[in-house]
Amino acid sequence: MLKSVIKYINISYFFLICININGNIMLDENDKLTTPLPLPYNGEIYSVEFLDNFIDKSIKEGKQPILIFGANWCPDCRIFSGTMNIPKIEKHINEKFNVLYIDVLRYEINMNLMEEFGIASAEGIPRVLVFDKNRNVINNSNTTEWRTARDRSSQEIFDFFQNMVTN
Repeated sequence: MLKSVIKYINISYFFLICININGNIMLDENDKLTTPLPLPYNGEIYSVEFLDNFIDKSIKEGKQPILIFGANWCPDCRIFSGTMNIPKIEKHINEKFNVLYIDVLRYEINMNLMEEFGIASAEGIPRVLVFDKNRNVINNSNTTEWRTARDRSSQEIFDFFQNMVTN
């Protein structure tokens, strides 16, 4: 009887340690960044009106809009995008968000759009803006955090998206 209780306590303790306390979905060894990394930026020049329409349409669809300013030459932009393409992450993003990649080339295009949201253009890329369903940028204080995406784990990037979901 005592051995059963001890075994039960050990199993319970192990289970509690393994539980993800914050409730986020955890990646496993099958969730890997694959190469070649994507080239998600298309060189298109967008207008403020286009972005407003994208944001409005996303909200009407019940999804949160995300704008990602970057360029295909930027390794951090490509790593961030590649991580978003990991199937488990991609599924979550597709359920909760609409994403628009905005090309800045070599800081030659669409820079005025960053400034529309109060972001100084000299602060680097990728710049990720996540909106709530009231059109508010909810990560305004940390839009620079992905400029070093290459130094971050896929789980950290996934956790970012999971933590940005609003109701």
